[in-house]
Amino acid sequence: MNKNPQDILNIISKFTIKRGVNAVRVLGSYYFSRITGNPNQAGMPLSISFEPTTSCNLRCPECPSGLRSFSRPTGMLQEELFKKVIDELAPTLNYLVFYFQGEPYLNKNFLDLVQYAVSKKIYTATSTNAHYLTDDAAKKTIESGLDRLIISIDGTTQEVYEQYRVGGNLEKVIEGAKRMVEWKKKLKSKTPHIIFQFLVVKPNEHQMDDVKKLAKEIGVDEVAFKTAQVYEYETGNELIPENEKYSRYQKNKDGTYSIKNKLLNHCWKMWHSCVITWDGKVVPCCFDKDATHQLGDVSQISFKEAWQSNAYNQFRKSLLKSRNEIDICKNCTEGTEVWV
Repeated sequence: MNKNPQDILNIISKFTIKRGVNAVRVLGSYYFSRITGNPNQAGMPLSISFEPTTSCNLRCPECPSGLRSFSRPTGMLQEELFKKVIDELAPTLNYLVFYFQGEPYLNKNFLDLVQYAVSKKIYTATSTNAHYLTDDAAKKTIESGLDRLIISIDGTTQEVYEQYRVGGNLEKVIEGAKRMVEWKKKLKSKTPHIIFQFLVVKPNEHQMDDVKKLAKEIGVDEVAFKTAQVYEYETGNELIPENEKYSRYQKNKDGTYSIKNKLLNHCWKMWHSCVITWDGKVVPCCFDKDATHQLGDVSQISFKEAWQSNAYNQFRKSLLKSRNEIDICKNCTEGTEVWV
């Protein structure tokens, strides 16, 4: 299944002159910084991820939420904090992801937050394990105006699915997806663009063709195969798939494993996006799952103060100088999704 033209048009429809000018400033700042080695940020982020909650109902391996291994507190994003940040960023923000760690639908105000962002003409997306897509939740999701819904489905049989989605129920996921498709038709809505995201690991890689068939039967718009991040990979890991195309890691001649991608001393993400935790901590990207690199707190200061702060620019500078010395960069692999 190819990318839906309607979804592309929807993204384009959010464009404004002010957002375009900001994008040029950010792009210019990025290349200026790469050339000079000195961080410069003349614009505001094009995209942010806002964390609705760190809570999760599943116990997936390789996931801090699932393993309950956070050193940071668990909680729910509050409406007041969210609106404060969105009001500040709305004029220049193109894309908003309601996800970092945890299951978004556990936040009872989640769809109200979506609706508020949609009212600001920001493209909105989220990722869910789909265990809470009841009939009412599915209907409200359509009505919220959410632009993109990613449903994690890492197996087409319960036996395979639960090997990674520990504690999960595949039937709930499938029924939730069906409800979304049905309500989308009933309400004659073009959104959200519904994606089945399949995290390719060794236990499920034999079901990749099956998930495409399942998506077609249900009426899901798109399937994305995503490579898995594992923390202990050097000597091998039972989750690393046999098909190297869908692995972030390569096997070396001595039998050890290493990350395929080379760590270059630059990163576009540090100039165009960031992550905000449920309690307002600004962190550089989604690889900082435990928020160890806190570059500002939007519950205390404006986002702009954090984004253009000395702390943020020092982090950007350290990345331009020696990215391989930054802990969260060591397991980073850009371009890890394969769309079909």
